[in-house]
Amino acid sequence: MATATKTRLKIRPLHDKILVRRDEAEGRTESGIYLPEGAKDRPKTGIVESVGDGALNTDTGERTPLTVKKGDRIIFSSYAGTEVKLDDNELLIMSEDEVLAVID
Repeated sequence: MATATKTRLKIRPLHDKILVRRDEAEGRTESGIYLPEGAKDRPKTGIVESVGDGALNTDTGERTPLTVKKGDRIIFSSYAGTEVKLDDNELLIMSEDEVLAVID
């Protein structure tokens, strides 16, 4: 009898890439009207889950550290990143260049 074991996968972004958990879409409008799934706008904000080790400076050979860090809440462009599914979680991998702002 074979048993399946579920392993927890980990993703480590490379270079100037970051891993972002997108915020949940609003389920209803400010006036209280509930929205169906198809009418919800995909949020353009999220939390940085993990960051790479920085872009390589070709002149010096050193890594340039990223300006965002794990835990930062960010705003990104509409079509930023590549969606990945990891352990039933939908995440985005994007370049730091696609980040528009950090929310304080």
